[in-house]
Amino acid sequence: MSERKFNLGQIVVTKAIDERMKSSEFFKSFVMRSLTRHIDCDWGDLCEEDKETNDKSVENGGRLFSSYIYGRDKEKIWIITEWDRSVTTILFPEEY
Repeated sequence: MSERKFNLGQIVVTKAIDERMKSSEFFKSFVMRSLTRHIDCDWGDLCEEDKETNDKSVENGGRLFSSYIYGRDKEKIWIITEWDRSVTTILFPEEY
């Protein structure tokens, strides 16, 4: 992992993410790898415009949003760091 370009604040997960991590070591590892990618400004499965918005938000203090795909079923998780860097939330899209 390279030098951090932004703070994550408090890291929180939704109840559904927490339960899934407790029941699957593979999913837990995926979530941890995804968080590392988010910290490294690898925004995952986003269009180029959204990636550029995130890159600008790193510099200007905007909200940061990442999306990562898990497994053969192409299940997604989202990672959102708030504009003030107070909290980073890991959730399933349907929980937004």
